[in-house]
Amino acid sequence: MLANLMEYQIFHNSVKDYLAFFVGFLLGVLVVRLFKKIFLSQFHKWAGKTGNRFFDFLITTCEQKLLPLIYFSVFYLSIQGLRITPFLLKIINGLGLTLFVVYGVRFCLALINYGIEFYIVNKEADSTKKQVLKAISTVIKFLAWVLALIILLDNLGVKISALVTGLGIGGIAVALAAQVVLGDLFSYFTIYFDRPFETGDLILIGDFRGTVELIGLKTTRLRSITGEQLICSNTDLTSSRLRNYKRMTNRRNSFQVGVNYQTNYHQLKEIPGLIAEIIKAIPDTDFNRAHFTTFGEYSLIFEVVYYVTTSDYSRYMDIQQEINLKIIEEFEKRGIKFTYPTQTLYLNTENK
Repeated sequence: MLANLMEYQIFHNSVKDYLAFFVGFLLGVLVVRLFKKIFLSQFHKWAGKTGNRFFDFLITTCEQKLLPLIYFSVFYLSIQGLRITPFLLKIINGLGLTLFVVYGVRFCLALINYGIEFYIVNKEADSTKKQVLKAISTVIKFLAWVLALIILLDNLGVKISALVTGLGIGGIAVALAAQVVLGDLFSYFTIYFDRPFETGDLILIGDFRGTVELIGLKTTRLRSITGEQLICSNTDLTSSRLRNYKRMTNRRNSFQVGVNYQTNYHQLKEIPGLIAEIIKAIPDTDFNRAHFTTFGEYSLIFEVVYYVTTSDYSRYMDIQQEINLKIIEEFEKRGIKFTYPTQTLYLNTENK
């Protein structure tokens, strides 16, 4: 009686086949739950001890995004012993493919989103850049789901060639119509990721110099030294040579000092060492050299070279002013006279 019951056919499968399916499915679910309870809990504890947030995030994400796929895999393997109609098998395969695409995309996007958030927390303090990164994350999510939908529809047998062609033509038309805006937008991303300058940097581009106030999606705004605001397109900035003064580790400066021809030999010999002592006594300076270089038309010329070990322009000017005042003070003490353009006319009064 029991043997006959086991061989009873329901939808081309015996009761024994259905029992084997249920037993296999329950055993598979039990194995997965035991794995989740034993191993995943141990992984969570280990991640907590290491203090590594990424490991904890990865384990949690795998539990949330990949375990449903494992449960479906157990179901799919369990039904292999049953005779299923092609129509029902097609539905199950389509459901499996859909789950695989959906949870696979969710898992990848979770990793990308974690990376962006980690970068924002640890690298960025600028609220504008944080908003841009979040906008980039939204665009990535949109493109990922669109691509996943196209792949899913293609694998389900839907003809999408006409749709893809239409999207391609439409994309080209939009790109041509907005190429200037898109050029500035891509230039913004170039500025953002390559970082040739940042907000607060003093830069020189062409004949214009100013401090960066705002880096926008289309334009960058500078505040010039004379006070007016300069607005430059991002494309102009990325396609031009520019100087970033804020990133100077030191600033080289050279200047000349001219003394008159009545200065005696001992005074001339003393001047290079005197200037060296003046510069070395001032903080944030690195003295390089001071030499009597040439006989000028009106003066004896000394050339001085030194470095300012800060990129602050105001500090640089303060140092040069202090050097100039010290030179004047020391020259006055020693009776050394600066030169100025003069002409001496000699008259011969003898009668010829």
